[in-house]
Amino acid sequence: MRRQRRLIYLKPHRKVLYYNLLTSVKLHSHLTYTEEQIQQLFSRLVKQYAKKEGVTEQLKATDIMLWVQKMNSIRTAATEIVCKDVVFV
Repeated sequence: MRRQRRLIYLKPHRKVLYYNLLTSVKLHSHLTYTEEQIQQLFSRLVKQYAKKEGVTEQLKATDIMLWVQKMNSIRTAATEIVCKDVVFV
């Protein structure tokens, strides 16, 4: 999904880069590399935020709804950062 976001972003906003990658047959490898960066950054951010917010397996066992709420919030924040720092650059 994020890989597709990057592709959709490149076409209208970074036309020169998009066409250079496309004509040099490097678009696929660029998108693959970008997806790897996205996954690594997203995972690292989720872990960091969960630790900072005290979201643990113990919380999950004792109050699942609070755990879900906090994890959804953390994932949303991490997604926004990843999009800003990797996808839409």
